[in-house]
Amino acid sequence: MIKAGIVGGTGYTGVELLRLLALHSEVELVAITSRGEAGTAVADMFPSLRGFVDLKFSDPKDAPLQDCDIVFFATPNGIAMQQAVGLLEAGVKIIDLAADFRIKDVALWEKWYGMSHASPMLIDEAVYGLPEVNREQIRRARLVANPGCYPTATQLGFLPLVETCCIDLDHLIADAKSGVSGAGRKAETHILFSEASDNFKAYGVSGHRHLPEIRQGLANAAGKDASEIGLTFVPHLTPMVRGIHATLYARITREEDFQAIFEQRYAAEPFVDVLPPKSHPETRSVRAANTCRIALHRPQGGDVLVVLSVIDNLVKGAAGQAVQNMNLMFDLDECSGLLLVPVLP
Repeated sequence: MIKAGIVGGTGYTGVELLRLLALHSEVELVAITSRGEAGTAVADMFPSLRGFVDLKFSDPKDAPLQDCDIVFFATPNGIAMQQAVGLLEAGVKIIDLAADFRIKDVALWEKWYGMSHASPMLIDEAVYGLPEVNREQIRRARLVANPGCYPTATQLGFLPLVETCCIDLDHLIADAKSGVSGAGRKAETHILFSEASDNFKAYGVSGHRHLPEIRQGLANAAGKDASEIGLTFVPHLTPMVRGIHATLYARITREEDFQAIFEQRYAAEPFVDVLPPKSHPETRSVRAANTCRIALHRPQGGDVLVVLSVIDNLVKGAAGQAVQNMNLMFDLDECSGLLLVPVLP
């Protein structure tokens, strides 16, 4: 059995990890940390886990993390980078669900995240955990940077077009919407029910932290420098709990059978579903599942291709993708613990 620990188990990604790992046939949960909730039974905070998780939250300084085979960091940005070196030296593998190791340019990371990086020596080693791109590197990794939710939906939607060089890389547009859970489990005015319900708004238009991450991934796929990717990324907050819907626009530079390109690119991918032409994927079609559904449109037969990409931000956009990465790192069936039927309604 794989002994797993979770640092920061009280947020939405933390409880989603608990939900998925509790039923994973190859995993034993041995530690779940929370400074504020140390000593509290997990099932008391999350009654949905009653009968599935019998652990108590422990203070990070007392948790047996170095006895784990793998530790998941479901923490705010800046935490994993402070503890990674010690855990790696103890032979523990790490999956960071925050952004500490996603961006390869340390100066760029520090600019966007507003802090000095505590472990810059680990940046080159860290593997970006998008299995549809880096599957073999993830298998050999001991440190995986789990992608962000917006970057997952956006990259999976653009990748087949970028890889085949049939679109204009100078004028890409990602118009993306997220449910309120993407803001985390905390009390802030803009995500209160009376503020977010019956409302819809853009945010981070002048610059969002996921922009350099998306641009880096698309540049790697195109074999170019990130500065050569012209991407406009605008996120929006929607009055729903879960889900991301990314509407992606790309100008066609070479005629291809675009539907075939997507179907062939993702034919062997267990968690990417390319829908028939003219489909309209819905966020509720992937709720609580580790699935990305994609559909293509070409409005009025013009020169702009529209890609619709939907995921559950807490599963394929966070905890589910982390479990997918763990399966690869320990040479398990990639789908172990993740063959989940989406929840409806």
